[in-house]
Amino acid sequence: MKKIFLYMVLALVGFRVSAQDLNARVQVLSPKIQGSNKRIFQTLETAMKDFLNGRKWSADPILPQERIDCTFVLNITNWDGSSNFSGELQVQSSRPVYSSTYSSTLININDKDIDFIYNDGQTIDYTDQSFQSNLSSIMAFYAYIIVGLDYDTFSLYGGSPYFANAQTVINNAQSGSYRGWKAFDGNVNRYWLSENLNNKLYAPLRSFMYDYHRNGLDVMADNVAKGRKEITSILPTLQQINRQRVGSMFPLVFYTAKSDELVSLYGKADPQERVQAMNILLQVDPANGNKYQTLQK
Repeated sequence: MKKIFLYMVLALVGFRVSAQDLNARVQVLSPKIQGSNKRIFQTLETAMKDFLNGRKWSADPILPQERIDCTFVLNITNWDGSSNFSGELQVQSSRPVYSSTYSSTLININDKDIDFIYNDGQTIDYTDQSFQSNLSSIMAFYAYIIVGLDYDTFSLYGGSPYFANAQTVINNAQSGSYRGWKAFDGNVNRYWLSENLNNKLYAPLRSFMYDYHRNGLDVMADNVAKGRKEITSILPTLQQINRQRVGSMFPLVFYTAKSDELVSLYGKADPQERVQAMNILLQVDPANGNKYQTLQK
């Protein structure tokens, strides 16, 4: 009888482990908020962390060591002293590179359209069926984006189901009045990130991300020249994407995450390959031109 009970306990523990997909680190900052009693920010931080790490976001069993590393830094800029908050959310995620200790950034985005209601000690609820709250919808949206981008870098278009889930979050949020969910809220927001990731027009950039990571970075640990050569061969894809629609959300997110890495990647390449990469990157991502120009030195 004791053995049966032990097996049941181990099974439940195993289920709890497999039910977590994210290894999310959460910080709630409030430097602009006056007053000494900020306990609610601590409970909010804990609630966000439990929400992100305690839910099953992917369809596959995930081992503890396979959880996706990500960070959510919420900077509260306004609080009415009760339950109404607004601020900015910095979201970042990374994936490991095979046979190395290096992690490659997949998303590094600062969302400035953060407004929500939260009561001290409240459990954050979410369902894919309807809009529950703006806070849970924002976190669920980015959780699906993080999982989708991770899957896209390990299998070609593997993130499609999760980008579809992110679109469901967008659709449900249309019933609310919060910023960041609608097309007319600007061209850099959650709506357009989801639209781009689900739009076949940007399939080449998703394919680029797969080749960049699986056939490029993952190869470089064993053969630097071979992996970098593969990345150089697909760089013209970025020019094709740039000609289709300038200033779109997904390419912006990509370059924000990858510009420093690209400079580091080509910093030790031979002069011809380095200049070739620099010329393409200057054309497709002029906002980070100063970084890329260092490659000519």
